[in-house]
Amino acid sequence: MARTIEWEIPSELQPKAEDFAYDLDEKLNGILGLQATVPDDAFTASTLGTERAGSGVLIRKDGLVLTIGYLITEAESIWLTSGVGGAVPATVIGYDQETGFGLVQALGRLNVPPIELGTARIGAGDKVVIAAEGGRRHAIAAQVVARQEFAGHWEYLLDRAIFTAPAHPFWGGAGLIAADGSLVGIGSLHVQRSNGRELRRDVNMVVPIDLLPPILEDMMTYGRPNRPPRPWLGLYAAEIEDENAVVVAGMSERGPAIKSGLKPGDRILAVRDDPVSSLASFWRRVWSSGTAGCEVVLQIQRDKDQMTVRVPSADRTRLLKAPRLH
Repeated sequence: MARTIEWEIPSELQPKAEDFAYDLDEKLNGILGLQATVPDDAFTASTLGTERAGSGVLIRKDGLVLTIGYLITEAESIWLTSGVGGAVPATVIGYDQETGFGLVQALGRLNVPPIELGTARIGAGDKVVIAAEGGRRHAIAAQVVARQEFAGHWEYLLDRAIFTAPAHPFWGGAGLIAADGSLVGIGSLHVQRSNGRELRRDVNMVVPIDLLPPILEDMMTYGRPNRPPRPWLGLYAAEIEDENAVVVAGMSERGPAIKSGLKPGDRILAVRDDPVSSLASFWRRVWSSGTAGCEVVLQIQRDKDQMTVRVPSADRTRLLKAPRLH
């Protein structure tokens, strides 16, 4: 399967081999291209598309590849490509919705070395390389600009996400490599960030690698961490920072929230009797209500009226197509 490379990072942003104690080119060979095809009727097809492309990182000699999960969720076919040439098919091993990590297994030989897992003990100011497949031309010599909480509007939360700049234009599944040459994170998003003293800047949000070891064995065995799933509402929420408020931004057409009477624009005041003042506090209170299937009680304000809305939560994975076995 051919893959044409038609883009390149500006030369002034590319990493230079002489700046690193490790073999830069060898490390970058462990970053793979990943292309996935998803059925038209898949649950995530309407939001994530049916043709997905990004990167993955070879983390074991036997062909185990770590990527960001949204690239491979419900995939019916996956192909991996490397900078040394060639393409091999792969199959989904597992996906963790809490961290966002995804695992795939190459079904052919990859003639590149794996990248050793690090510990993500990095902080603001540390120099890193964030790379997609394609060697130095597809890599950026970046810097960690923050380690802080990240709350996504789609029922997602990381306690200590990694933020890097300059932002990589093809961030999905990109590998974050520390100064010692180890893998310390997987690229997830392109966001804008402000520290309050400057204009917003474009950065990448990276999932830290230290979230992987506690769940790796379970993902290899069960395809997901062996723990009760969190309650899922099918709710998209937005934070109004100036007002310390959270509002309903939208709802999944197949999720439980849309059947509960909630409407876009509803202000979420509390979960049960616990006040909500931020997106992060909202998700934590939802998840503290119990496991998937529990009733989540929301106190909301609509115009001038306050009311209680009861949402019977669900297990999101039950709506997803299972991986095809090879």
